[in-house]
Amino acid sequence: MDWGLRSARAADIETIAELRATVMRPDLERLGRFDPHRVRQRLRDSFSAAHTSVIETRGAFAGSVTLRPAEDGRWLEHFYLAPHAQGRGLGSAVLSRLLERTDAENVAVRLDVLRGSAAGRLYERHGFVVESVGPVDVFMVRPPGGGRAAGGARAGR
Repeated sequence: MDWGLRSARAADIETIAELRATVMRPDLERLGRFDPHRVRQRLRDSFSAAHTSVIETRGAFAGSVTLRPAEDGRWLEHFYLAPHAQGRGLGSAVLSRLLERTDAENVAVRLDVLRGSAAGRLYERHGFVVESVGPVDVFMVRPPGGGRAAGGARAGR
């Protein structure tokens, strides 16, 4: 798939908020947590154009991803793909590119994913391991360099 990343702009916030609501709705409904206002507002409240990239396929909006600096590495946030772009390897390609950067910086990457979300399997394939599990979220970490031994061992499960 022909794709690229561009720096997000403040004007992208509503497009990304709508995408977030669309892609998170099934998992949030399954968990009894869907609120149409809150799902959009959480994006608005934490949006940082400086750390967010817009994913484009053939020049058209296809998603977003944020890689925010933190004391102990980076936080991967707001990684959403439009439904038409899912299931084609795009998420894996984007994640691989971002992880190449963090590996070059020798920093850990953390994220949280909704319990039961299919995205958790994507993250495990890329070397993330579960740090803790809450009632709604699963917190994962990928050590610098990807913890290749741990990631490889988990892939066969």
